[in-house]
Amino acid sequence: MQGAKVRGAAGGANLLALRSHNTALVLDLLRGAGAAGISRLELAERTGLTPQAVSKITARLRERGLAAEAGRRASTGGKPRTVLRLVPEAGHAVGVHVERDEVRTVLADLNGTVTGERRRPLDLGAEAGAVVEAVAEQVEALVTEAFGAGAREASATSLLGAGVALPGPLDHGRGVLHRVTGFPQWDGFPLRDALERRLGVPVVVDKDTNAAALGLAVTGEGGGSFAYLHLGTGLGAGLVIGGTVHRGARTGAGEFGHQVIQLDGPPCACGDRGCVEALCLAAVARGDTREAARVLGAAAANLVGLLDIDLVLLGGRTVAEQPEVFVTGVGAVVAARARRGGLPGAAVPVRQAPDGARGVAEGAAQLLLAPLFGRGEG
Repeated sequence: MQGAKVRGAAGGANLLALRSHNTALVLDLLRGAGAAGISRLELAERTGLTPQAVSKITARLRERGLAAEAGRRASTGGKPRTVLRLVPEAGHAVGVHVERDEVRTVLADLNGTVTGERRRPLDLGAEAGAVVEAVAEQVEALVTEAFGAGAREASATSLLGAGVALPGPLDHGRGVLHRVTGFPQWDGFPLRDALERRLGVPVVVDKDTNAAALGLAVTGEGGGSFAYLHLGTGLGAGLVIGGTVHRGARTGAGEFGHQVIQLDGPPCACGDRGCVEALCLAAVARGDTREAARVLGAAAANLVGLLDIDLVLLGGRTVAEQPEVFVTGVGAVVAARARRGGLPGAAVPVRQAPDGARGVAEGAAQLLLAPLFGRGEG
């Protein structure tokens, strides 16, 4: 940030230091209880922890300002029980969605509720330093806008960091980009480290589709096994299997757009021919969204057949422009494939993802928030 760095590393580190299996269990139950709160005895019963362990954990959470008393509740015997609640405003995470032509940032509290949002045009094909600077400026402006004159102090005590989601492929573990389709100059760029140096806060980098899928998994929208298909300026997939985002051994899973479905088809920016992304985007460019939906449906049906998932969710701004056409078109192809396999046509529903244009940015914030509640490794 020019003139007003975020510099929340110390506060963020303090919050992130609370990460432990038992603390996550307690925090998740506090969040689920909402404003009504939950007693220490209930926390012990539902986590399987001893009352002493729960008392120590909740004492630390209260000391850090993450939990507070929410009144008293009548008990079946003895004195009324004190109930505790999560303090959502005690922690925040920035979610950043970097597209090929714009960047969107959101600020989310511990409940995942968006409390601030910004967006601006961006050229992902520009020099790397200029892109890093543009993203950092958006993060800084968002934090300043949200916290006003107390931005420096607020971010130092409550900001966990920034989750950054953008087109892949990339190495999620190291935060290093690979050869982003159409932007080979990013191959090998250490985006996480560059942004951490610039912002002074922890940064997690992931593919846009994985971030969106994580956000959907955290809210329970997609159930335990689903595919999130994102059609915007590119095409990719986020896979959730057994309630967990599946990234693969090299964190490269979900490169859905570059499955070849037409041998000797039109060239794709990835260097292959007949990729579903190239076919889909070409259909969209000529205004034939029904054909784009049919092509996307063929690829989705391949994915359903391969992984036997329960649900397909469609997102991205291209889908958002004509959601009924895409949901209907993709659903018809997936249903036809199911019937040919001896299943009911409605065996695998196809729906529009609920979070709209900012779903990826919200999911990016969850890259920091979800691990705090034991809902993902971030």
